[in-house]
Amino acid sequence: MLAKGVVGGSGGTKAPKPSFVSYVRPEEIHTNEKEITEKEVTLHLLPGEQLLCEASTVLKYVQEDSCQRGVYGRLVCTDFKIAFLGDDESALDNDETLFKNKVVGENDITLHCVDQIYGVFDEKKKTLFGQLKKYPEKLIIHCKDLRVFHFCLRYTKEEEVKRIVSGIIHHTQAPKLLKRLFLFSYATAAQNSKPTNPRNHTVMFDTLKDWCWELERTKGNMKYKAVSVNEGYKICERLPAYFVVPTPLPEEDVQRFQGHGIPIWCWSCHNGSALLKMSALPKEQDDGILQIQKSFLDGIYKTIHRPPYEIVKTEDLSSNFLSLQEIQTAYCKFKQLFLIDNSTEFWDTDIKWFSLLESSSWLDIIRRCLKKAIEITECLEAQNMNVLLLEENASDLCCLLSSLVQVMMDPHSRTRTGFQSLIQKEWVMGGHCFLDRCNHLHQSDKEEVPVFLLFLDCVWQLVHQHSPAFEFTETYLTVLSDSLYIPIFSTFFFNSPHQKDTNTGRESSDTQSKPLNLLSVWDWSVQFEPKAQTLLRNPLYVEKPKLDKGPRKGMRFKHQRQLSLPLTQSKSSPKRGFFREETDHLFKNLLGKRISKLINSSDELQDNCREFYDSWHSKPTDYHSLLLPHIEGPEIKVWAQRYLRWIPEAQILGGGRVATMSKLLEMMEEVQSLQEKIDERHHSQVLLPAEAPCLLRNSTRLSSLFPFALLQRHSSKPILPTSGWKTLGDEEDLAKREDEFVDLGDV
Repeated sequence: MLAKGVVGGSGGTKAPKPSFVSYVRPEEIHTNEKEITEKEVTLHLLPGEQLLCEASTVLKYVQEDSCQRGVYGRLVCTDFKIAFLGDDESALDNDETLFKNKVVGENDITLHCVDQIYGVFDEKKKTLFGQLKKYPEKLIIHCKDLRVFHFCLRYTKEEEVKRIVSGIIHHTQAPKLLKRLFLFSYATAAQNSKPTNPRNHTVMFDTLKDWCWELERTKGNMKYKAVSVNEGYKICERLPAYFVVPTPLPEEDVQRFQGHGIPIWCWSCHNGSALLKMSALPKEQDDGILQIQKSFLDGIYKTIHRPPYEIVKTEDLSSNFLSLQEIQTAYCKFKQLFLIDNSTEFWDTDIKWFSLLESSSWLDIIRRCLKKAIEITECLEAQNMNVLLLEENASDLCCLLSSLVQVMMDPHSRTRTGFQSLIQKEWVMGGHCFLDRCNHLHQSDKEEVPVFLLFLDCVWQLVHQHSPAFEFTETYLTVLSDSLYIPIFSTFFFNSPHQKDTNTGRESSDTQSKPLNLLSVWDWSVQFEPKAQTLLRNPLYVEKPKLDKGPRKGMRFKHQRQLSLPLTQSKSSPKRGFFREETDHLFKNLLGKRISKLINSSDELQDNCREFYDSWHSKPTDYHSLLLPHIEGPEIKVWAQRYLRWIPEAQILGGGRVATMSKLLEMMEEVQSLQEKIDERHHSQVLLPAEAPCLLRNSTRLSSLFPFALLQRHSSKPILPTSGWKTLGDEEDLAKREDEFVDLGDV
């Protein structure tokens, strides 16, 4: 039965809320409890993982309104995860779930991945925290990877409900000590197991040799030098043991203000210009100290600014760019668009999707980051100027922008190992505070600021616009973002290399104790089988021929700009209205091309940068050279795979980009077959990509959100909330609003 709709103050009709309808009597639940227990799946524990509490006869709902169906099973909480062990778990082990994570299952939630916990009391949803006086009949868990879990506790024993709810709240919300993270329990228990290959050709930048190699690769060794003055972290705990500074800089200057005020090298351009970063000096009130600081900075400035040979442009990110508060606020609003409890909520919010998306400002923040990166690139590439990024600790926005610039300018950073090495250099060794920014310790005085996720979203925009330029796929970026919350990898669980080395025994004077060997996230074999790992590599990526001395005309690809919507505010033909013959096509309106309101955003590119930007986009794209993104409003999109993958209504079965990819791969196989028959095949300059994953061969079995949603096990046919749509007018009126909707081909 459904409750009657309530008319809201805005004049719209509020969608009816379904109530739970059980076709099984409670006594039947308890009668069959023994039978259910016998069918339950064994809980698989990682090394060092301990079971804390559990509850049986829990119903896990599927997200449907009219019929709240689900699966019975056990809900357990360990010191690593929350897991649901359903009765039909064995049915999931088939070919449709080949892209499995070996560490975190489909019904597993790591404790660090829990975002919010809600309880339902008499059909009212309330946030749960602290000690509870009354326990809910339904538990809703929102995850940081945007999954939503619903558990019915109505038929669970009262004592078990208290134990499991209290346990989940405590272990996901209570402040923790660093050494109490599961990361250390796992590393200790797995210490004697077979070692993995954490480097996997990724440069970790934890030795002086790694930095010298990078200097040589970028030809930066003519003007810059790797130093070991901070070896043992005796100068500064914030900096890595080894880093690169300008050659004329005396090493004693590095020690003077504990590494503050020192230009640290990030990357060198082919023309000799360099990207540098600097943390601000401590703020002082004493005039004498201020004068000393000014004199020190003047001397430092002269080492990098020597016109006409060396010219430097400074970018003060602390005062002239985004604030961490802006990023945090925008993402909090943005993520709520995807934490959907049920189908009714999805279709209710669909009507106001664009206004909610625009008000979050997340896409505009992405655009601003890309715009700033383009401006820095123009200085390095076109003006042959050094660029110095300034920030309080040079560990947030400096990491983001220096990494983005390198992805755009350095083809090596667009390979998988190059990209992983880039993250090691700029983020891990660069001292980004992953522990604090992700709030892994649940400190009440800290709020999550997703700076690294913002970087991945910016990179996704580039991958989406220039896919052949990247060796990795959007699936790679998605699973990398998920790995932020898996506490068996050390990569994203420390604030600095010093903190990691200190807590793993590498800086200990005790020679008897063996330091802990923590896993790196770059060993993808820990999470995925070889067949699943093929989905992390882009089959359309073409490596640059090793003998190629310059860009060849035949190697350039035709640009796809003509496939985008026109960058005008003119109204399009009424024939391209909102409604289509099939309701499945309503998904065309989900992904963010609001031309009239986003095309003319604030702070446009400066004249010289605009000329550089327009000039690059007017030429055919060389995917092994400089790469610039489109930053006009319509081109900045929602990262559909990451944000919409758990919403059944957002899928296009047998369609989307994956269907296009499948057809392209079929054509590539035909071309490769013909190429093998050509006598001169060994002299060909074009290197065809490696064999494509077999999972992509049959597009009719795939979802647009593949590989996270291959086939839905229940119907996801949308049921239009017609009462809510009546206020929008007829089809002719909707056709006039074309600029607010997206084309399915760009999803």
